[in-house]
Amino acid sequence: MSGHAPDPTLARVLDALGVGDRDIASRATLTGGTYNTVTRVTLTDGRDWVVKTPPPQAAALRYERDLLVNEVAFCTAAAQACGPAVPRVVRSEPDPAAPTGAYLVMTARPGRPWHEASGAPCADDEPRLRAELGGLVGRLHTVTGRAGFGYPAEPFGPLAPTWRAAFTAMTEAVLADAETYRARLPYPVGHIRTVLAGAAHVLDDVTRPALVHFDLWSGNLLVTGGSGARTIGGIIDGERMFWGDPVADFVSLALFGDIEEDRDLLDGYARSTGAAVEFTDSLRTRYALYRSYLYLIMLVETVPRAVGSEAAEETWELVAPHLVAALDAVRGGG
Repeated sequence: MSGHAPDPTLARVLDALGVGDRDIASRATLTGGTYNTVTRVTLTDGRDWVVKTPPPQAAALRYERDLLVNEVAFCTAAAQACGPAVPRVVRSEPDPAAPTGAYLVMTARPGRPWHEASGAPCADDEPRLRAELGGLVGRLHTVTGRAGFGYPAEPFGPLAPTWRAAFTAMTEAVLADAETYRARLPYPVGHIRTVLAGAAHVLDDVTRPALVHFDLWSGNLLVTGGSGARTIGGIIDGERMFWGDPVADFVSLALFGDIEEDRDLLDGYARSTGAAVEFTDSLRTRYALYRSYLYLIMLVETVPRAVGSEAAEETWELVAPHLVAALDAVRGGG
């Protein structure tokens, strides 16, 4: 067992599950950009858990309230479609005022983050993995929310009856955060708001609240197996999920690239859903809207995160040009 004593919050959570110090084989704090505190706990009986607890009260973006509620919703809903590829909820307490505080305990998934997978990759690994990922994401998108559109944690109020209303609230929140934190953006907030509003009508083309992870970068995709036999062991960190347009997941799947160029993923997606993705004008405009939203978050969050001037500058140089391009695409209709 690790020689480090658990922090008091983790100790309270484990005690609530009837787990004492002698039941723990190992524990380790996990990093990688997650907002919550994450600890992997392996028990002497072989159970392998990931424990998430929210950080102490601190500056945060408006949408980040009660993120663990979102993750519980993701794991529960995704289990219908993806089975063991997503963590299973062991126990959760969403209320920070509860005696143990807010927490989530879930099963650990095997593998290492995609970009950290060890060993020289086989030439067939990448296209096959992209196709496998496309299939998993396609299955995620078959899950439909029953209560409306938006974040399950309801940071802006009840779920919305339309996707346009939900996404407008989401973008308004991050723009309000930009004003509150005086975040550096390539255009004034008012200009960005006007550009986004000018294309909002395309959001009415979305009538089904699909399960959207919205953080499918390589760090949240676990890969297992050796070169030539790699497979996806898990899709993790669903705390930023929402019910909305499945096209929104294409943003983090390509992040600073173009999802239309990822034919392996799109082919796997099509096989999973039974239909090819048609890149209509509406879809491309929506895709540009969601890219704008994510890039805004990435720029604004550097302020409450207090990442430091060097990291903030690096983020600016990387993200700002992509935000400008996405807003241009919104204004140009995709």
